[in-house]
This record gives sequence, structure tokens and C-alpha cells, in this order.
Amino acid sequence: MTQTTITLYTRNRCSLCEKAKQAILELKEEWNFTLKEIDIDKSDELTELYGIMIPVVQIDGEEVGFGIINKLDISKRLQEKSKNF
Repeated sequence: MTQTTITLYTRNRCSLCEKAKQAILELKEEWNFTLKEIDIDKSDELTELYGIMIPVVQIDGEEVGFGIINKLDISKRLQEKSKNF
């Protein structure tokens, strides 16, 4: 079974990004995954892609949320992924 990766697209001084990161870190108590944080300001392509959407959360490359991130929604997606293995 491969390790699940949650990718958080973020930028500095983003309060929604901080809240999203906190919610994801709280989920680590219940779920086994790797958190990868990417600052979109370091890439013109990512800034163009996600500029007004951040934070953006992906689980194993699949976009599962953006803007106001709901911890329960992410937990449900992790649960769905674990059933697929």
C-alpha cells in the first residue's frame, strides 16, 4: 500500500491557508499521510492556476477542496481512499 500524500497549495500571509494547514495537521492524528506544502508564489504557473483559489488541497493529485477547507470533507475523502486499497 502506498503512502497517501496531501498537497496543500498555499502562499505567505494567507489566513485561510493557515487554517487549512491546521485542519490537515489535526487529521494526522487519525490518518497516515504525508503533507506536502507548496508556495504558489514561487511558480508563475501555479500562481496563474491557483491564484484566487488558494488554499487548494489535493489528495494523491486529486483536487478535493479549495478556499475555505472543511476538515470533515478532507477526512471523508481520506476514508474513501482507504476503502479503495
